[in-house]
Amino acid sequence: MKKKIITVELADGLEARPAAMLVQVASQYDSRIYLESGSKRVNAKSIMGMMTLGLIAGQSITVEADGADEDQAVSEIEKYLINA
Repeated sequence: MKKKIITVELADGLEARPAAMLVQVASQYDSRIYLESGSKRVNAKSIMGMMTLGLIAGQSITVEADGADEDQAVSEIEKYLINA
């Protein structure tokens, strides 16, 4: 299992379109991937879960992946959240 704290740098936070794009990124991997913010923990492959987080720019979240491609999954999610 790999965990990493990432600061969201998306200008508009994680609104509908960026959330859908993040789900697409996460769905490319076989690992189980979760995002945690405060007391909320959601499946990164679930658009409804992602929308409930309401992430904004500058907010820190924890990305957790567990599986054969966990390192690459966390790396790509981090790239998306800081560069998109």
